[in-house]
Amino acid sequence: MRLRTTGAAACAALLATAALAGCNRGGDAAGGRIGIDVPRTDTDFWNSYQQYLEKDLAHGGPAALPLSTSQNDIGKVVANVQALTDQGAKAIVMAPQDTGAVSAALQRLAEKKIPVVSVDTRPDDGKVYMVVRADNRAYGEKSCEYLGRRLGGRGRVAELQGDLSSVNGRDRSEAFAACMKKRFPKITVHELATDWKGEVASAKLQSLLAQHPDVRGLYLQAGGAFLQPVLALLEQKKLLRPAGSPGHLTIISNDGIPDELDAIRAGKIDATLSQPADLYAEYALYYARAGLAGKTFRPGPTGHGSTIVKIKNGLEDQLPAPLVTKDTVDDPKLWANQLEKK
Repeated sequence: MRLRTTGAAACAALLATAALAGCNRGGDAAGGRIGIDVPRTDTDFWNSYQQYLEKDLAHGGPAALPLSTSQNDIGKVVANVQALTDQGAKAIVMAPQDTGAVSAALQRLAEKKIPVVSVDTRPDDGKVYMVVRADNRAYGEKSCEYLGRRLGGRGRVAELQGDLSSVNGRDRSEAFAACMKKRFPKITVHELATDWKGEVASAKLQSLLAQHPDVRGLYLQAGGAFLQPVLALLEQKKLLRPAGSPGHLTIISNDGIPDELDAIRAGKIDATLSQPADLYAEYALYYARAGLAGKTFRPGPTGHGSTIVKIKNGLEDQLPAPLVTKDTVDDPKLWANQLEKK
């Protein structure tokens, strides 16, 4: 895939409630370069995020060191961040997948007065300048509501959870469980922890289907990791039936990658929540530049359709993540529809 050069400007003005004065595309990064660690390269979502970063950096973005990649290994995150600061990075963009194990590294960065932007995940402890993230509890709640309504409040569903050491996995799982308990108590939920690994998701789902062939719905917490192995398994088991036909398993996913949108169009899955890879990259760099310039923010709505909220260790800009169904799958505003295949 390659990115179209559509480009929403990262310097969108924030409303007064976000308390940002001014935006200079290059000048606010004059105090130093940005170090960026990409968390993994084995999913379409994170590959797309990296492409958006590279596009922005190549089109007048801030001065940045070469990207590092930690391959879902918290030890590599720490080592890469140390290497980036050794090379002169004065602001750091990271996306730690194990949100409980990065606090010591964040403490060291705080002592050096290096602002940190955490993308997609909110570290459990340790100071951050800004978290750029969608509301992951809303992912779980919206997925619950969609499945519950489609199943008429009855039946059995499998939830393919992410890594529960990650705040994203916890938020989605806790919100999904709470919503099901409150709103759809007659639906039985089978929680399958996967560590964000597609092969684990497929193996656990296969075992569950052997034990409970009456599963009627699936919630995939990460389409980038789970979609293809799950669809391959269902096809092998002759359970991949088109939406609207008898025996169809209702499937909702999270990520909004092109393959999920194609699966919706083909009737293989029913919906996804579009996690904004383009906005993650855009506002990660935007806040990194702002951190270099010493700018400050406060909670409140922004000028780019999100809300900044206070968290215990900093601030979090909660970006929108729309529900995508067959009725909206061709919306050109979706980031996955702004990609062209090579």
